[in-house]
Amino acid sequence: MYDNDKARLGHDATDFAAYGLSDPDGRLPKRKGSNHTDTNKVSNDFIIDVWNVMDQAGNLLIKKHNDYGPTNISLSPGGPLNGLRVRMHDKTARINHLIDSGATPENESLRDSFIDLLNYSAIAMMVLDGTWPRD
Repeated sequence: MYDNDKARLGHDATDFAAYGLSDPDGRLPKRKGSNHTDTNKVSNDFIIDVWNVMDQAGNLLIKKHNDYGPTNISLSPGGPLNGLRVRMHDKTARINHLIDSGATPENESLRDSFIDLLNYSAIAMMVLDGTWPRD
């Protein structure tokens, strides 16, 4: 969302409303509904770990979106959700094979595969919400 997170926040990261950080430019959307997280029931370390994973995934998704553009999803044969379903099925099959066989991945770690699934889920949410760009 921001061009220079490091200069703005002091580290390479995207700030999220759940971090409780302010929105200095007033550009973050207001939260819809009651999706507030009750952070009194979990440790701060857990919250930080969750948002670190989400932050890494989100930054990777933005980088890949710059490389691929939106049409690899929006123009998928059978529609965007079908294209995502196929990608997620392939990624899940790869994860299952690696775990079941005990094989060591040669090109992409299990962590990378799970991050891809997280990002495909985020894209699916945008498709369902009507916010994924068509072209």
